[in-house]
Amino acid sequence: MLKQGLELKQTQKLSPLQIQTIKLIELPIQELEQRIRKELEENPVLDEDVQKESEEGEAPREVSLSEYKEDDAIPSYRLRSDNYNSKEERPQYNTFSVKESFTQSLQEQLGYRNLTEHQYAVASFLIGSLDDDGYLRRNIDSIVDDLSFRANVETDEEEVLSMLKVIQEFDPAGVGARDLRECLLLQIRHCKKTPEIEIAVKILKNHFNEFTNKHFQKIMTRMDITEDQLKAAIAKIVKLNPSPGGQIDDSYTDQAQQIVPDFVLEYRDGELHLSMPRFSVPELRVNRKYADILIDAANSSEREKKEAAAFVKKKLDSAKWFVEAIKQRHNTLSNTMQAIVDYQRDYFIDGDETHLKPMVLKDIAEKTGFDISTISRVVNSKYIETHFGIYSLKYFFSEGLENQEGEEVSTRELKKALQECVDNENKRKPLTDDELVEKMTEKGYKVARRTIAKYRDQLGIPKARLRKEL
Repeated sequence: MLKQGLELKQTQKLSPLQIQTIKLIELPIQELEQRIRKELEENPVLDEDVQKESEEGEAPREVSLSEYKEDDAIPSYRLRSDNYNSKEERPQYNTFSVKESFTQSLQEQLGYRNLTEHQYAVASFLIGSLDDDGYLRRNIDSIVDDLSFRANVETDEEEVLSMLKVIQEFDPAGVGARDLRECLLLQIRHCKKTPEIEIAVKILKNHFNEFTNKHFQKIMTRMDITEDQLKAAIAKIVKLNPSPGGQIDDSYTDQAQQIVPDFVLEYRDGELHLSMPRFSVPELRVNRKYADILIDAANSSEREKKEAAAFVKKKLDSAKWFVEAIKQRHNTLSNTMQAIVDYQRDYFIDGDETHLKPMVLKDIAEKTGFDISTISRVVNSKYIETHFGIYSLKYFFSEGLENQEGEEVSTRELKKALQECVDNENKRKPLTDDELVEKMTEKGYKVARRTIAKYRDQLGIPKARLRKEL
C-alpha cells in the first residue's frame, strides 16, 4: 500500500561565493592567472588597473549596490542581455595532449609514404589505435572489423599487418610494437652490428622469458656464452626504450609547462619566511558608464533602462563574488601552508627526510579549522619552492609507524631506510623480503614482512629474484 506524506529535511545550499571559492582553491597559480584573465575579458565591470582613467578623462568610480533601489523585483529572464550571445569570441587555449602530438608526428611520416588511398586509410586507422606509449595492443581481427564498421574500409588481416610493418619503420624506433619483446627487437635492428648486438638479438628472440626473469645461468648455458659476453649484450638491451610513445615532446600541452611554485619558503637568520609570489588580486571598480546606468535607472520606469540596469547588477554581483573568492583563496592557501610549515618546521630547516613527521590531512585541518576536503583541495596540484628544492605539497603528507623505542616515524623515513638497504645489498644475491625485515630491525624499525612488500612495490623495487645482477 502506497502512502503519501510530507517530510521536512534540512539541506545546505552553497552560495555563489562559496562555489567560486571552492573552484579557485583547487587551481594552481598558472591556472589561476588564466582564470583571472578570462574573468576580466568576460566581465566588463571588472577593471584590473585601478589607476586607469576612463575615456572621459575621469577616474573610474567605485559604486555601491546600495545606490540601486530594488523596489521592483526583476524577473530572472531579464538578467540576460541580448548584447552577449553564446557565440561570443572567447580566448582560445591549447588543449593538445601528448597522445595527439604523438599521433600527429606519425601521421606526418605516413604522408611521405607512397601509398594508395585505401592503404593510407588502413595505416591512419592503425595509428589512431596505438596506445599512449606507442604500442598496438588491440587484436588484428578486431581492427579489421572496426575498419569495416566504423570507417567503411574493407580490408583483411594481411593488409593490416602489412601497414603495421610500414608504421613500425617510423620514428621513434619501436613504435607499433605489440609487446615489449617486439618493441626492443624493432629498436635493436637499427643498432650497428657488433658481437654484443648479435647476442642481444638472439636473447630477445629465443630467450626472452629467461631474460625478463633474470635466469642468467640458463641463458649462458643454452647460448654457450661467457658471463662477460652476457653482460655486454644486456648493457645494450637496457639502453633501449620500453615506451617509445612517451618520448615525443609535446610543446603544445598545458601539462608540459614548467612548474611555477605557488609558495616560496626562505630560511634566513634562523627563521622560516613563507610568501606567495606572482599573486595579484584585481581591484573591483565600475566604469562611469556603468555607474550612470545603475543610478539613472534607480527610479526609472522605462523597461530598457530596467533591463540594462539588471544586466549591470548581475555582472557587478559576479565581479564582487569573484574578487572576494580570490581573497578567500589567498587566505585559505596561506593559512594552510603556514600550518604545514609549522608542523614540519624541523624538516623545512634542512630538508632531511628523517625529520619529516607523520602528517595526514586531518592534522592540518585541526590546526587551521578548515574541512579536510578544503585541505585536500589546497594540497592538490600545488608546489612550494624551498632552499633545498621544489616539492609538491602532497610530498609532505605521510602516515606513521612506531620504531622500537615507541616513537612515531613517517612512512617516508621508513621508505628511505628501505631504499638504502636495497641500494647497499649484494646484487649477486639480493635481499629477500624476510631479510629486509631483519635489516630494518637492525636499523631500529618495527616493520612486518607485508609492510616491506607494500613499500617495496610503492618504491618500484622488484622482488629479490628480479634485482639479481651479474
